Amino acid sequence: MKHVLFICSGGMSSAIVEKALEKEAEKNNVELESSAVGSGEAEHAMKSKKWDIILVAPQVKHRFKLFKEVADEMNLPIELIQPRDYSPLGGKHLLALIEQN
Repeated sequence: MKHVLFICSGGMSSAIVEKALEKEAEKNNVELESSAVGSGEAEHAMKSKKWDIILVAPQVKHRFKLFKEVADEMNLPIELIQPRDYSPLGGKHLLALIEQN
């Protein structure tokens, strides 16, 4: 079971991407659990549970350095989602990214 945390602007825009990832994971028999939070809640969420990977939405890339510092302290992989993958069609690319880490 992979545990994935999405960080986006308000915690809502990533719901579409989350669904695309879940659909792709199901199709490939990969068990995962995901959660999405807004950037203001990110640090607390990152520390509240053991995540396998943190995925940061393109619209908050200006805060990536801060999120990466926290992730590095906790020894968590963190990746910035490419704009092309932050869509209903991005599930395949996100699953590949998760499986690489």
